[in-house]
Amino acid sequence: MKVKSIAKYQRVSQRKVDRIMDLVRGKDAVEASTILNFLPHASAKLILNALKSAIANAVNNYKLPKDSLVVAECYAGPSTPMKRFRPSSRGRAHSIMKRACHITVVVEDR
Repeated sequence: MKVKSIAKYQRVSQRKVDRIMDLVRGKDAVEASTILNFLPHASAKLILNALKSAIANAVNNYKLPKDSLVVAECYAGPSTPMKRFRPSSRGRAHSIMKRACHITVVVEDR
């Protein structure tokens, strides 16, 4: 059975999250959480929170054993960016897009 967890509107770009997700996709849930725990990237902590939530959903809602869970899917989708403006020369303004993403982690039992 597949169990999903979504962390919405996380303030990190989708590209930075995808790099880290490639490391844990297809691994055991316990092993993936150990890998994410020791990575220095800020996005690893956000993925770890979503993974812990998916594990807790599987254990509490569906009575699945924690040891048999595998990270089946994990992906990041774009969210609405915050639009900011920086003053520039000659009275102009350049736009800054502060990107965000939705992090989705799906675990399933073996």
